[in-house]
Parts: sequence; structure tokens; C-alpha cells
Amino acid sequence: MTFRSHMETALAEARAAAARGEVPVGAVVVDPAGREVARAGNRTRELSDPTAHAEILALRAACAAAESERLPGHALYVTLEPCAMCAQAIAFSRIARLYYGASDPKSGGVAHGARVFTHPQAHHVPEIYPGIAEEEAAALLRDFFAARR
Repeated sequence: MTFRSHMETALAEARAAAARGEVPVGAVVVDPAGREVARAGNRTRELSDPTAHAEILALRAACAAAESERLPGHALYVTLEPCAMCAQAIAFSRIARLYYGASDPKSGGVAHGARVFTHPQAHHVPEIYPGIAEEEAAALLRDFFAARR
């Protein structure tokens, strides 16, 4: 199988989230055959739910489709470095590969902050590929917050 990035789909979800007034983060879950099985953008404000991050929503939808709490062999594409909550959900779901765009030095939980996957308590550690479409993902966030200042 040839590698294909699904970050453009995640970016489209992030743009849709921004249009709804949500922080522009998008996520896509891809099955082992390379098919997109779930996609989501942030909906924390819309759902009045602090856990409604794009990654969590996409993982929930993918798990529902698979009728399993685990997604071995699946990949997750997300436009922003996952926070600690999302990183732990990624570990619990046994995602095989994590691709993310922009780094998040303030709230990230993968390469920054909690660094969830470096702890011995991490149930599972995915392969991690940072910096995919990083500039575009970072620009979406910068523009979103600049418009609110």
C-alpha cells in the first residue's frame, strides 16, 4: 500500500469548525486499508462539552463503526498536536499511527506538556509523525485567534 496523507480532510474539518465558531482543529481516522472511516472538527462550544475535541469525536465515530473500543492498525490525522486528554484516548484506542500538523507548546500532550506517550503508564504508544501540513494548520489557528482579539 502506498502512503497517502489524509491531512487535507482534517484541514477541511478544521476550517468547518472555525466557521462554526469553534477552535479550528480537525481529525480523520483511517483504517488499515487507507479508507477514511471517521472525521470530525471541534464541537466543544456547540455541544457544551469540554471533551468534544476533534480527536475524541473522530475516535468515538470510528469505534462505533468498528463496533470496538480499539482501533488496531488505524491511523489518526489531526491538525494540532493532541492535548493530554486526546493523547490518552489515542493510547486507549490503540491507534497505530498519529500524524499531526501544528505543534502546541501551550497545551500539547505529545511532544509538549504531559508527553503522555513517554510515561510507563501509557497503555500503547503509536508511531508519531509531527509537522504534516504544519504551516497551514498553524495559520488556521493564528487567523482564528487574531480575529477574536
